[in-house]
Amino acid sequence: MGKSLMEDLVIEKLSTVYDPEVPVNIWELGLVYGIEFPKQNEVIVTMTLTAPGCPIADQIVQEVHDVVLTLDGIDEVTVNLTFEPAWTPDRMSEVAKLELGFGI
Repeated sequence: MGKSLMEDLVIEKLSTVYDPEVPVNIWELGLVYGIEFPKQNEVIVTMTLTAPGCPIADQIVQEVHDVVLTLDGIDEVTVNLTFEPAWTPDRMSEVAKLELGFGI
């Protein structure tokens, strides 16, 4: 399976994870900074949260790990949580901005 197809499948899975405080998935919020495939069966997801003190950070990171691991052909998932650069609403997709009522 090609990298771009696998990346699309990872994005599809990431789009099912929501920050419970916001009715938009983490992909549309722009919380995912990177998806890497260092080996054929391994994925590294680099992501952030809307706020560094998020009380459910561990829950979101675990959910990202678990949903990506359900993909056929993926045996290892690492989720790197970073706050550099800090997340801003500018990272949100047009869909997320519309959903949350941000002017475009």
